Parts: sequence; structure tokens; C-alpha cells
Amino acid sequence: MDRRSVIKHAGIAGVLAAGAAPAVQAQAAIRWRLASSFPKALDTIYGAAEVFAQKINAMSGGKFNVSVHAAGELMPPFGVVDGVQQGTIEVAHTAPYYFHGKDETFAIGTAIPFGLNSRQLTAWYYDGNGMKLFREFYDQYNIVNFPGGNTGAQMGGWYRKEIKGLADIKGMKMRIGGFAGRVLTRMGGVPQNIPGGEIYQALEKGTIDSVEWVGPYDDEKLGFQKVAKHYYYPGWWEGGAQLDFYINKAAFNALSAENKAIVEAAASYAHTEMQARYDARNPAALKRLVAGGALVKPFPKAVMDAAFKESMALYEELRQSNPRWKKVYDDYSAFRKEQNLWFRFTEATFDRYMQSAKL
Repeated sequence: MDRRSVIKHAGIAGVLAAGAAPAVQAQAAIRWRLASSFPKALDTIYGAAEVFAQKINAMSGGKFNVSVHAAGELMPPFGVVDGVQQGTIEVAHTAPYYFHGKDETFAIGTAIPFGLNSRQLTAWYYDGNGMKLFREFYDQYNIVNFPGGNTGAQMGGWYRKEIKGLADIKGMKMRIGGFAGRVLTRMGGVPQNIPGGEIYQALEKGTIDSVEWVGPYDDEKLGFQKVAKHYYYPGWWEGGAQLDFYINKAAFNALSAENKAIVEAAASYAHTEMQARYDARNPAALKRLVAGGALVKPFPKAVMDAAFKESMALYEELRQSNPRWKKVYDDYSAFRKEQNLWFRFTEATFDRYMQSAKL
């Protein structure tokens, strides 16, 4: 009789009598700390880290706990990569492009101007070479990465003055996330990299002339409409901005195979839920903003064309100067070309029809 049969038919007494007592392996509880780059007030983007922690706790039966800490609680919002790399914390939830100053390649992990949309970026990570390439890249920082949410295509931000053409960009001080500031500079603008919790005060005081964040739901919470009425679209620099969970390599490697699988599953769940929240909540928020006086306008074509031209020129310069960028971007850009060919016939055509239909 095999061991499982003994357990099934004889119960514990029979097992002990048979001398086949089941092995009991006590496992110590695992406790990790997660540092977010975002304030708690942003329940969508900060909330993805909470979902990640909740799912890990549930799937592990309470044996694996992750405490979530808002920006500034454990370290500054932009200090989380150093924190994970040095092992000060086990995990961070952040936007990779915040760290393009370390290496421009970080930016591709979130969004680059005129890049992949959210579905395309997820496809590149999960079924293309994106995950493999970034695992190689992050290895030098002692980081294991997992996609940790996406905002979808973003709005183009809030402006004190109307943007009629390129002349209105020149000299404009704009809070703009990460790598897109490089392109804004080439267009004559003055980028400012300011954490989410500090943006409103800068706009209110006139320290900056304009600001982009995410979209209607978060923008309404941050109150930008109170001090700047012109709301432009689209956010050409963020066609699908991805967040990541950065995990300290030693901490991740110390996990059992089961717990590694739990982390991966929790990250995937949080990744999906974050965009679902944005897609569900943005429409009503946009209506409220318009009712409150927001003036929603498209960027002039001249501005879009100039931004596209400068973006492509910058990418080519980086291909020549940064071999890490070249390796990742070459694969990314080839994937982007194929995706846009496909989406042109399917998603885009379907969307255009549905958006013009009277529902």
C-alpha cells in the first residue's frame, strides 16, 4: 500500500502505526517591505502595490506578508531603485522611466514618446522579448522585475495658457515624467521632474506653467483643474505607461519555487487590475472635469509632428551612444512596427467606427 493510501484509509493513527508519519516542515513567515513612489491619495496607481501585497498574503495563507509604504515613508519617491539594489527594502513599486538618468534604457520599461500602447507593451513583455531583455538589463542593479500595472494612454496635461503652436512650447516650464523631458527640451521647453505629491503646489505657485500626470481620474484628485484650465490630449509621450515591481535579486532567489510563483501571479493580477480601474473610472471623471470648466483640446498637428521628429532623432542618437539602449530598443522598435501594422486593420478601425457611432 502506498503512503497516500495509508493516509486516506487509516487516518493519522494508522499512519503512525505503519511507521510512515508525514513529514511536517515548519516554515518561518516571510516579511517584505515595499516602498512605493506614489502617495496613498492616488488609489489607482498606489493601489496596485496594495493589491500585490493582498494577493501574496491570500495565496500564501498568511505566511508571506508584504507591508506597503507610500512615497516618503521609508525613502524618497525616487530613491526606491537604490533601496532595492542595496537591499534596504525587498521590493519597490515605481515607474522605471523616473530613473532614466541612471541609464536611458530604464525609460523603455515604462513608456517612451510614440512608443507601444498598453496592450502592445504587455504583449512585448509576456510573449515577445521584453521580459528577457529587461531581466538581463536589471541584473546589473540586483533587480528582478515584474510588470506592475499600466495606466493606458494618458492625457497631455494641464496648461495655464492655450497651446496654439510650437512657439507656445518654447520656454514653457512643465512637470513631465521621466524621459519625455528629453524630447520637450529639444522642442524648446523646460522639463521639471517633480514627484506626484508635490505637483499641485508647484503649479499653484507658478513654479511651473503646465503639468502632466496620468488622466482624468487621478488629475481630478490632484486638483490641477483649479489652477490650469486647458486640458490637452493625447499624451504622446505615454501611449501606455507601465509600472514595475522591482524585487531585490537576493530576496527573490531566497524564495521557494512556490513563493516565486505566488509573487509572479500577484504581480500579474495587480498589472491587470490597475488598468481596469483607470479604464472604468476615467470616463466619469472626464465628464466632471468638463462640467467644472476644463477646456479639453487636441494638440496642434505641428506640435505632434515636431515631437515625433525629435523623438525619432533622439532614439537614433542613443542607438549610437548607448549599447544597452540599442539592444533593447532595436527589439522594441521592430515589435512596434509589426504591432501598428496589425492594429491599423483591427483595433484602430473598430475603435474609430465605434467612437463615431451613436450609442
